[in-house]
Amino acid sequence: MTHRHLFLVLGALGVLALAPAARPADSAVASSPTEGRFQIPATDDGLPGAGPFRREDWFQHLWAERRAAWASQVKQDQGALVFLGDSITQGWGDVGSSFPGLKTANRGISGDTSRGVLIRLQEDVVALNPSGVVLLIGTNDIELKADPSVIAANVKLIITALRQHNPAMPVVLCEVLPSSATKNRPAQTVRRLNELYMEAASDETQVTVLDTWSLFANVHGDAKEEEMPDLLHPNLVGYAKWASALRPIFETVGLAPAWPDEFIPEPGYESLFDGHDLSGWGYAQGSKLWGKAASDDGRYVVRNGRLIVIVSHKGQENKILWTTKRFPKDFVLKLDFRASPNADSGIFVREPQLQCRDFMIAGPFATLAHYRPLDWNEIIVAVRGGLAHCTCNGEVLVDAMPVPPTGAIGLESDHGQVEYRHIRIHEAQR
Repeated sequence: MTHRHLFLVLGALGVLALAPAARPADSAVASSPTEGRFQIPATDDGLPGAGPFRREDWFQHLWAERRAAWASQVKQDQGALVFLGDSITQGWGDVGSSFPGLKTANRGISGDTSRGVLIRLQEDVVALNPSGVVLLIGTNDIELKADPSVIAANVKLIITALRQHNPAMPVVLCEVLPSSATKNRPAQTVRRLNELYMEAASDETQVTVLDTWSLFANVHGDAKEEEMPDLLHPNLVGYAKWASALRPIFETVGLAPAWPDEFIPEPGYESLFDGHDLSGWGYAQGSKLWGKAASDDGRYVVRNGRLIVIVSHKGQENKILWTTKRFPKDFVLKLDFRASPNADSGIFVREPQLQCRDFMIAGPFATLAHYRPLDWNEIIVAVRGGLAHCTCNGEVLVDAMPVPPTGAIGLESDHGQVEYRHIRIHEAQR
């Protein structure tokens, strides 16, 4: 574990080892519902959205108690980054301990559904004028037999309401975490719902979809007991992993500052990316990007000294950004990359592609001993005599990849977020 991830684990020590399950024994913490506007309506008449909305006694107690407490904190929580959801979010507890320096507010209620979130959205979230929202909801809807299309429609209404409040506010939509058919949350239903979530966010530019399903799923598409012991709620390791996946997204959308980076290229190396704009890069067909901080289609942006492949709202979206310069001599190319869960990009060496992905999930180099998931990794490509020798953190990826006599360096966009930095090249003298 790197020092950058250590603070996440230490911060997570303040949360519950297991989030409270959605049952009366864990959630009935008040003897009677709080009087007033926080009592749950007796019927669905006039309520927004569709689908299940809990009315069990234990849920009414919890709903009223937590919402009444939050109402007294509206002033102090102004401008917070709001984490919104059900018991998985509630169980994180003090979310801010995992993100030092960020003002956060936890608005999770155990047992809640997408319709419940929609009903309480204005008072619990919008009233805070949040800097951003992290939304994870839907697993209880599945357990209550809601159709995925109904759940996705509710989430679309939530996104719409957030956009109407502030169209510039970043929203991170987390995919529903894997669970198990034994929890009435079969893998195929969860996956279908996540597909509909991507469709719901496809035309919402302020929304970034984070693949938290792949982050936690085993080979069968279910939760892993070592990270979700009850196959529903993360443990300390799981929350730290979720935080590690969120941090790069926060940095990209401006919700969190980036780690300081004082890198200087080694003597003899030419920088191919100055960390400020896309000068020296462009699409093969189209205008070059001198002085621009983003490509016209928004697939590549420069922020925090990184060249970032942005999460596509279309799921997979293949494009290649090329250097305007070609490299006919032997060379050594070095760069760092950091991939979000299941993200897929690639490095083109004159023409052939070297896969650059979240290798542990997306492959193809899933057995690397030194790969650091959700952290920075170094790629070195040495081209000599028409063959490329490629390594990741010193481990061989490709030993002798044939390459043309000359060509540019390219970076591919496919799906997920991938960041590149410290892109530099040393050409042989001849």
